[in-house]
Amino acid sequence: MQGYHDFFRLLIPEPQNRIPITPSVVPYTLSWSIPFFFLAYLARRPETHLIRLLLLPTVIATTLASAFRYCWTIPALNVYNWGQGLAAEVVIAKALEYALTPEGMLRIGESQPNQPKGKAKAESNGDASNIDQDDRTPLAKTHFSSLITAFGDALNLAHEMRGAGWKFGAGTHIPKLIRPLERDQFLKVTLWSFIKYFLLLDLLESIIKLFPGVGTPAGGSMFYQNLPILQRYIVSTTIHILTGSALLSGFHMVYDLMAFIAVYSCNDSPSSWPPVMDNPWTADSMHVFWAKRWHQLLKRTFVVYGGIPGYWIAGNTGALLGTFIASGLYHEYAIYAMGRGFDPVVPAFFALQGPVLLLERVWRVGTGRRVGGWVGRIWVYSIMFFLAQPMIDSWHKRGLGGGMVIPPFISPAKFVLPLLVRAFNTTVLAK
Repeated sequence: MQGYHDFFRLLIPEPQNRIPITPSVVPYTLSWSIPFFFLAYLARRPETHLIRLLLLPTVIATTLASAFRYCWTIPALNVYNWGQGLAAEVVIAKALEYALTPEGMLRIGESQPNQPKGKAKAESNGDASNIDQDDRTPLAKTHFSSLITAFGDALNLAHEMRGAGWKFGAGTHIPKLIRPLERDQFLKVTLWSFIKYFLLLDLLESIIKLFPGVGTPAGGSMFYQNLPILQRYIVSTTIHILTGSALLSGFHMVYDLMAFIAVYSCNDSPSSWPPVMDNPWTADSMHVFWAKRWHQLLKRTFVVYGGIPGYWIAGNTGALLGTFIASGLYHEYAIYAMGRGFDPVVPAFFALQGPVLLLERVWRVGTGRRVGGWVGRIWVYSIMFFLAQPMIDSWHKRGLGGGMVIPPFISPAKFVLPLLVRAFNTTVLAK
């Protein structure tokens, strides 16, 4: 047992024993990428199940070590350690699916990797047989082209989060396209959207940092005990809404940046970048909120960790409960990388969402109609604005609000806001 413990602590040391991230160790923090992308490549090749299984432990070990063995030591950057943990858990979930799926990762319409099924297969073979011998590409060039295509296929698989066009994405809601599909127009709209959400996130983050304790890297509770109970919950609700809005803005900002780069530099089609969210503020049931309105980027991660094992244990109900339990543990285990301990409040909030959705199912069976309308909107807002507050408070107590998201040297709000606060204190509070 001591050997297992020592190996575990080699990959995931105690927080005080982690290695600071410096330029010399950056290559080690990226070491996971080589075996992981090779695994993604193999998942798109037929008859590779055994070698994928053999490669899986290497991917898991290097990914854990990359995220939890090395750390950012500047207090304001501690939140990046959380980000490393979250990313590592996504990579491991993908690796588990790539390795444990015997047939490999299939696109819709394939019977084997890169092998169309049925009529498409016959037409593909027919087209190949009709090529004139004189028109065939030289063998070396063909092999090189095939390698480039296979590499691009693996990159696409590794970076695909919602599974559009892949069998693993079946049933995942993808919002309707709302931006122009003409390339230049898409780039223009996406760039303006990125700027808008950048400025909004900058403003929200800067406001959060004005709150004592909450806005510091050391962290603090948003429930200020020195305030009367009514004012205390007005302040906590304000911080809660600011935090949720900042998270939404961050998702939009990063997604817009990635979409712009992919379309501009990688020649991606604009149609491959549908919206990341589907108007979460309009959700009128928790089922609609989690299944459609909220982003679906991590759905498959939670299904792999909890949904599939839950289904084995208790069918569809087990899959539902397991998915949300996995979601809670996903968010909380990653924050271990910040060195701030484990708080069961976060897993409890997400685990509670399973029973909440079961209650909505009981309502539908008993009344003959689903939760919806203004009553459903109040139901959603009650859960997300009040029941979720202890979870957000747990994050703030461990320094989420004090983390540097927008660097000060590119932050208009961090320059303007202190001046406005100082002027307000001088002109209003001094009277």
